[in-house]
Amino acid sequence: MAGNTSNSKALYRTIWRWHFYAGIFAIPFVILLSLTGAIYLFKPYYEHWQERDYRGLQVTGEALAPNDQITTALAAVENGKLLSYRLSQSSDEAVLIKVQADTNWMVFVNPYTGAVLAKERTDDQLMNIVKTIHGELLLGNVGSILVELAACWAIVLIVTGLYLWWPRNTRGMAGIIYPRLREGSRTFWRDIHAVTGIWISAMALFLLITGLPWALVWGSALKEVRAIDFSAQQDWSQSRAQEHQHWRAQASDVFNLTPAVITTAQQLQLAPPVELSVAASSQASHHKDHNEHNHHELMAQSWKASSQTSNRPQRADVWINGDGSIEKRSDFAQKKLLDRAIGIGVAAHEGYLFGRFNLVLGVLTCAGLILISVSGFILWRKRKPESALGAPPPMPARVGFTVVAITLGLAIFLPLLAISLVAILVIEFFVLRRLKGVNQWLGLGW
Repeated sequence: MAGNTSNSKALYRTIWRWHFYAGIFAIPFVILLSLTGAIYLFKPYYEHWQERDYRGLQVTGEALAPNDQITTALAAVENGKLLSYRLSQSSDEAVLIKVQADTNWMVFVNPYTGAVLAKERTDDQLMNIVKTIHGELLLGNVGSILVELAACWAIVLIVTGLYLWWPRNTRGMAGIIYPRLREGSRTFWRDIHAVTGIWISAMALFLLITGLPWALVWGSALKEVRAIDFSAQQDWSQSRAQEHQHWRAQASDVFNLTPAVITTAQQLQLAPPVELSVAASSQASHHKDHNEHNHHELMAQSWKASSQTSNRPQRADVWINGDGSIEKRSDFAQKKLLDRAIGIGVAAHEGYLFGRFNLVLGVLTCAGLILISVSGFILWRKRKPESALGAPPPMPARVGFTVVAITLGLAIFLPLLAISLVAILVIEFFVLRRLKGVNQWLGLGW
């Protein structure tokens, strides 16, 4: 019996060490990702406010033809090509036309006067910057890998934290599901750390896992698996560099956006915002015939109306011919099961799947992750010796089947975690343990 107790304590101490080391690496990233994630949750509200000056325009007679509006927008950007035309939601709203040149631009045009109200670089938009920090730390692929690695170790943090939290020989729920506030500073911070963790652990794991399709390594592996049975292009990207190659729109300098196309697109009542772009299937022939001014070809040009609502299950794509007839339609329900599952996960991750409660839940989870990180740092500082890192001292332990199974499962599911785990063990055994000062400071000695 004593042997079992000793081994249980040793296993607890070992898992505590992994929890500690995972925290040392992941906590700075968790705080940054939580802050940027919480900000990004408010993207549609911020952008609605940001475009306040482009609503409430004076309606003066008939609006200019869509082609004239597009021509005006393209003239405002040197060497610009049309990416997309956003349907206005009211008659007094400016038209947003996205233009591709050296970079992507957003051009707001008054539909009645043809005046260019503003042109802005897409990359300079606050929410795009926040998104890039959240996904890549402004470091491109290197940053994407670091974020993915941090997410993997954050999952380890939560799994090991749940094991450490699990009630053992306790009376009542104090310190388990609610904190003890009057038993000293160390107990207070320990309970804040543990209790907050248990309340948000499920949602935090959900956010981490649903963020993986965007990750460079994990997302690329998913893309390869998906390609086995999927011909349609996926509705998410693994990096900022890929976004310009993504499904959204292919740049075209030949266009004929007829009033019939606009009318049909409006009658479809797709979830806003709705963007119209030249259908990819029609671009090659139009470029080829551009110099011939083939009027018939332009009249036959088809357009793709795409709902860009953040609630992805409500998205749909409709291909419309130049005469306003519908060529085909693709709804979320028609997607393969994997794509639907990822789309639902992405919508929930971004806070749009089930209304404002989804937003509130996301903000609370981000706030909880920050609180866990800060309280964990305070706990570490309270117990850290002056001359050492303060890792829990090691004890040899027998690792049971459950722990091995969970570790292997995580390693298989998170390949970057497995690679980093092997690298850590190799460096620790062959380098760190042989450097006496470093060994003692890290607490690696047995």
